Amino acid sequence: MTELPRRTAARTARLASLPIGMAGRVVGGWGKRLAGQSASDVSADVSAKTAEQLFAVLGQLKGGAMKFGQALSVFEAAVPDEMAAPYREALTKLQTAAPPMTAATTHRVLAEQLGRSWRERFDEFDDEPAASASIGQVHKAVWHDGREVAVKVQYPGADEALMSDLRQLSRFSRLFQALVPGAEVKPLLAELTARMSEELDYRAEADSERAFAKAYDGDEHVLVPKVVASAPKVMVTEWVDGTPLAAIIRDGDIDTRNRAGKLLSEFHFSTPARVGLLHADPHPGNFMLLPDGRLCVIDFGAVARLPQGLPSPLGAMTRLALDGHSAELMRLMRDEGFVRPGTEVHEEDVLAYLAPFTEPVANDTFHFTRRWMQKQAERVGDLRGKDFRTGRSLNLPPQYLLIHRVTMGSTGILCQLDAEFGVREIVQRWQPGFADPD
Repeated sequence: MTELPRRTAARTARLASLPIGMAGRVVGGWGKRLAGQSASDVSADVSAKTAEQLFAVLGQLKGGAMKFGQALSVFEAAVPDEMAAPYREALTKLQTAAPPMTAATTHRVLAEQLGRSWRERFDEFDDEPAASASIGQVHKAVWHDGREVAVKVQYPGADEALMSDLRQLSRFSRLFQALVPGAEVKPLLAELTARMSEELDYRAEADSERAFAKAYDGDEHVLVPKVVASAPKVMVTEWVDGTPLAAIIRDGDIDTRNRAGKLLSEFHFSTPARVGLLHADPHPGNFMLLPDGRLCVIDFGAVARLPQGLPSPLGAMTRLALDGHSAELMRLMRDEGFVRPGTEVHEEDVLAYLAPFTEPVANDTFHFTRRWMQKQAERVGDLRGKDFRTGRSLNLPPQYLLIHRVTMGSTGILCQLDAEFGVREIVQRWQPGFADPD
């Protein structure tokens, strides 16, 4: 492979094969049920084949399609248990593997970005990629000063492919919504599209990573690799070895799961106050646990700029919902634009809708489980339930959209980790507006 498939017709055809293939499997499933197979067996079989095709196509296309798949991956914990296994396997593959560029293509990009004498900057350069990302791949190398480094090289044509993918995926948003019940797919796609121009410029990513690395330099809990060099389509950072969260999710012991979960939660809540930025790409491939117990965080292409820290109304709403103050909660939500203008909704119903989401901070410790996240997804997604009708009256203001997605994504990872720890203490420390009443 020399570059991303850029021809719109070819990429559209691959994406269009997804709903066709899924529809065919559903029809085939009806036939099997008529022939006497149980509904659960047919459902599991259809889910496995659908997951396999969905993420195979997304991974093959890379670009925006793979980016979308990675964003969906954190919602795997919301998928019902009987469907989760094939999704889990396919999502893990998507996060860690994609067809690589040829060495010749990689060298061409390096020459364009770092100059014709790019090899002189390295003592060693491994042509075999060590990892793949949604818009680039990573090579291990040795910098001219002897440091081991990670070299991220952007796929040629990533910019065109990215936008083409996201336009096409938007057409199928309802289909993906049905497959992943915990995700708000349409706004997720809109938000991803809006941020793609930032992710395509590795210089902007390097600036963000430098800010995080400076803030966490010497931190006993978090490591952010230092940036060594950057160009628009190539970025060089210090190399770090660790255990990916995907591996801990798969077979980590209880203590390791709990530690990883606590460190991830602390990082999520603390960065707006410490850096003025929020790491906005939460999926397991971007986090590792180091041998010394620290959390290593990589990939800063997507960030939310929060120079004033996390908005205090979020903390206040969480506190009011936790304490059952429905009238005050309703007033604050209307003031902040969380209730659609002109809609009639009862404050008790809004409290009932939001209160279960505050369970993690209701006690000193909380056990994040897939079942808990499934219950929340089922509760707000049940078309016949009151919570679904209440949810349709609520609105997510644009300034809160990215914060909400990152919080949901981080919570999804915590549920995949099956982590139990004191999240209340973390929120108490870092979320303005939440503090315990005197």
